[in-house]
Amino acid sequence: MNIALISEHASPLAVQGGTDSGGQNVYVAYVARELGRAGHTVDVFTRRDDPALPAVIDFAPNVRVMPVPAGPPHFVPKEQLLPYMSAFGDGIAARCLAPGRPYDIVHANFFMSGLVGMRLREDFGLPLVVTFHALGKVRRRHQGSADGFPEERLQIEEALVASADRIIAECPQDRDDLIRLYGAERERIDIVPCGVDTAELGPSEGARARLGLAEDEFVVLQLGRMVPRKGIDNVIRAVGELRRRHGVAARLLVVGGETAEPDPLRTPEIGRLQQIAEDEGVSAQVVFTGRRERHCLRDYYCAADVFVTTPWYEPFGITPLEAMACGCPVIGAAVGGIRHTVVNGTTGFLVPPHDPVQLADRLARLQADPERARTFGRAGIRRVRSKFTWQRVAASLASVYGALHQPRAVQLTERMMGL
Repeated sequence: MNIALISEHASPLAVQGGTDSGGQNVYVAYVARELGRAGHTVDVFTRRDDPALPAVIDFAPNVRVMPVPAGPPHFVPKEQLLPYMSAFGDGIAARCLAPGRPYDIVHANFFMSGLVGMRLREDFGLPLVVTFHALGKVRRRHQGSADGFPEERLQIEEALVASADRIIAECPQDRDDLIRLYGAERERIDIVPCGVDTAELGPSEGARARLGLAEDEFVVLQLGRMVPRKGIDNVIRAVGELRRRHGVAARLLVVGGETAEPDPLRTPEIGRLQQIAEDEGVSAQVVFTGRRERHCLRDYYCAADVFVTTPWYEPFGITPLEAMACGCPVIGAAVGGIRHTVVNGTTGFLVPPHDPVQLADRLARLQADPERARTFGRAGIRRVRSKFTWQRVAASLASVYGALHQPRAVQLTERMMGL
């Protein structure tokens, strides 16, 4: 099949860890790569955010990235991109009219890409598949007035739920939210999770030495986007509770940010978190590393005794899977996709998202029982390899695409034959 993969703000070319660069970028990059590897042709459409980018970029075998001019050619926060979606749609529609690669399927990622996808569905009769990655009504419930998206987001999402040929939910909670909050039809929803490249991420010896960490330290890792909803403040407070209640002085590595060196001016969330660490009396234990390139992340996962992520809500969450793939036990908030991927008491622990005391208790359990931690790590590796590889994800998506493409191909053939 020829597939148009649309992702307006989350380019596969972006560096992970910035404010608007995280799981969706990884998802689009690896889905496109695996679909191409399976023999499909994929064009990834994303908004041009750098004037130096060429019009077409060969990304992987059978995969091209197509930066589309829409708005200023520099970074714009995703909350401010909606006014540029008409121009973004114009650019993609022009590609649909060009000779050489007509599309069989449109897979839109996020609601703004879905808005463009509805236009392509109407103008060109292309089947539309949508992965929301996050839902506006869920975000609004958790963030309230801090939610910077325009009110139109909710109407666009409702229209997408009503009109898309298929909706991809990333976990059971995502499906249930679509049905409960948007009235989605269960039979038009397929659950397809995110994945991990197990060739890229897996157990590795010597990671602590490469990172300059002592072998006898109890190392806790937090890795991902530096925004308040990720709950990094909760992890820092738990490190304080761990010291006060359990006498354990853990080393917390906080990986992420807009720059390679931690810079509170460029990443204001770092400044807020540094103050919390000081208030908790654990400034010396908390290390902000800054952003790290993707090829460096394996060492961090492998060097940690435990990976912790306690967001307020999480549509899916790729980082827990990445940690599990590397044999690192995970303590995660019992929300969204984390509740689906982390098996409580088997690959790690699930805790409430705003409870540093309970989080500290689970950290203390793992620190006191290294063998249990290793057992969790081995179970995590098995779970990822059996259920959460990008190859399985791409195969599931291709099956969804194929179910939509084949009836359309029959209809086109009948139309050509005058039946």
